[in-house]
Amino acid sequence: MNSLNYQDKNRLTADKYSPLVSVIIPVFNHAQNLKICLEALENQTYPKHFYEVIVVDNGSDQDEDIEGVVAQFGQAIATSESLPGSYAARNKGISLAKGEVIAFTDADCIPASDWIEKGVKNLLQVPNCGLVAGKVEVFLKDPNRATPVELYESIMALPQKEFLEKHKYGATANVFTFRSVIEKVGLFDATLKSSGDAEWGQRVYSFGYQQIYADDTRVAHPARYSFAQLYKRTIRLAGGFFDLQIKKQSSNLRQNILFLENLVKNLIPPLMWVGSAFLDARLKNFDEKIKVAFVMFFIRYTYAWELIRLRFGGVSARE
Repeated sequence: MNSLNYQDKNRLTADKYSPLVSVIIPVFNHAQNLKICLEALENQTYPKHFYEVIVVDNGSDQDEDIEGVVAQFGQAIATSESLPGSYAARNKGISLAKGEVIAFTDADCIPASDWIEKGVKNLLQVPNCGLVAGKVEVFLKDPNRATPVELYESIMALPQKEFLEKHKYGATANVFTFRSVIEKVGLFDATLKSSGDAEWGQRVYSFGYQQIYADDTRVAHPARYSFAQLYKRTIRLAGGFFDLQIKKQSSNLRQNILFLENLVKNLIPPLMWVGSAFLDARLKNFDEKIKVAFVMFFIRYTYAWELIRLRFGGVSARE
């Protein structure tokens, strides 16, 4: 696509400053989901000549034809990154981005039609803003026939406001930032397979930038529906946490202490989680509450087992 001349950045749209935005999407297979995402990005309320979409193929199977999917959309370009990991892919996208504003979403997300418009508005209205974390709305295949995993995801998955307020980061399914922020705090840690968004967001916070949650900056995200999918996600998250702790702690003694602390925490029955599920009005009946409680136990003990495997020489999973 044609790039925007930086002299044009002072143009106004609807009496508002419209910076050039680069939307970066890493993808590993899931071409059909990517197509839906790109369709949503093709039909944004933000003026087309003020945004670009960069899709970074991170080693997808050839029969997925990621490049062919991207070619169907005028706003999008395709590139690739051979180093495995979504954070390496995002870094590749950043290296090609022309925008003053950088936006991140995932290939299985469906941005609202005003996603870019609202993300930019929120980013610009807060002085010294380092990142905007937008809302991630989880949806089910069939709300009338939800699986236990979907029920769990519907109340627990991707709580962006909690991520930001308690842990000082936003999941990269829906984050806006400035190029200048990335230039100051650095790129994502490409060695991490998970938790790279947490590490980067906390780095942004440590540099003194403001961070905001924006409920009106929305993407939809499909709930995982099977235990196999949830298992993959859980071991990936455990691996990301494990790798991040290893990086932070140079002392083997400290690494061992942290490992034992987190192992014990995950071996303790998740009674507070279960209690919150039973009190959650979104779960309609006792049967749904029991199903979600079972999923919570599954996650907790899968996570604990993965920590043990990694501590004794296992390799972190990619996905």
